[in-house]
Amino acid sequence: MARRGLISNMLGAIGERFTDAADRFGQFWTFGAHTALWFPVEILSPRGWRRLLPQCFAIGAMSVPVIMLTGAFIGMVLIVQGWPQFEATGMTDRLGAIVNASLAVELGPVLAGVMLAGRVGGALTAELGTMNVTEQLLALRSMGTDPIRYLATPRFIACLVLTPLLTCYAALVGALGAWIIYAAYYGGDSEPYWRNTAEILENWDLGTGLVKSLFFGGTIGLVSCYKGFHCRPGAEGVGRACTQSFVISFMIILVLDFFLGLFINKLYETWYGFRPLI
Repeated sequence: MARRGLISNMLGAIGERFTDAADRFGQFWTFGAHTALWFPVEILSPRGWRRLLPQCFAIGAMSVPVIMLTGAFIGMVLIVQGWPQFEATGMTDRLGAIVNASLAVELGPVLAGVMLAGRVGGALTAELGTMNVTEQLLALRSMGTDPIRYLATPRFIACLVLTPLLTCYAALVGALGAWIIYAAYYGGDSEPYWRNTAEILENWDLGTGLVKSLFFGGTIGLVSCYKGFHCRPGAEGVGRACTQSFVISFMIILVLDFFLGLFINKLYETWYGFRPLI
């Protein structure tokens, strides 16, 4: 009897956890649909722009120094790591082009997404979580104002629109940082560096990075706002929501990068055929 009771308790705990997870999953998608529903209304409304522009400054302009510094050093590190191998094969003139293509397609979007998830996602979750704990969201509802439209949608739009722009900054500064190490430290020729980059890097690659960054930005905006709206009471609840926001956003970005990469590569092969790396 004791063993049967233990098994029943274990199965009950597993079922309860599964039910809670399914309930939170449904709440998240309902929250996301509600947030996206106000997207066209806020874009076309003058009041919506007054709510959006401060978020664009906080999310976009304040993130530029971090994104640019990180992107520059990522490009430098790639040159340092790749130079010995490419020098041994006599193909150092192709190294810069491959590094720049990697920054535009893969590293730029992921870098911008991860940095925004850490800096912006945590800040948004903390801000909205504090408003939730202090019952400011309840006060908005009591005044007949939809807090999702007033608070979540402008932040979601700002993340969605500005992440591609920050991705361009990361890729551009990374290419410049890589070129500085390539030319100044290793003594590489600048002309083949940029010429091969122009030959290898296609408009498709640039578009691929921007499409990925759109998904990453939307993920950061939705996850951080949802966690802020649904955090537990107290300072501990807000802190835990900030941590969960970053971890969940980071994991979703990696998963999305994998599946989007598979889909985009397959689409390219279907339309244009196989393209060699070098």
